[in-house]
Amino acid sequence: MVVSVTIWHNPRCSKSRATLALLQEAGIDPKVRLYLSDPPDEVEVRQALKVLGIAAIGLVRRGEAAFRDAGLSKDSGEDALIRAMAAHPVLIERPVVFALGRAAIGRPPEAVLTLF
Repeated sequence: MVVSVTIWHNPRCSKSRATLALLQEAGIDPKVRLYLSDPPDEVEVRQALKVLGIAAIGLVRRGEAAFRDAGLSKDSGEDALIRAMAAHPVLIERPVVFALGRAAIGRPPEAVLTLF
């Protein structure tokens, strides 16, 4: 059975590179989406949150300057966080792997193996 696998990847991130390598070592050839240059829109961010089973704050990189610059906090609402991630994809935690109608954040990289 061929499984469609996609990774939201940032090649400058060591965890993202390690996750991609782990998938490839397992014989999985994922579709690589460079989400910083091909950002997900709000609908895609909402879908990612749904399959991850987490609230928006769980996908946001709160340490990024864009988080503070946008006036966001851990108490910001879902819609505000989703809009911010779509507008500033650097705010999206990485990497995110999608497969079989589910998703996992590769922190640690081995966490994505639960999808298979």
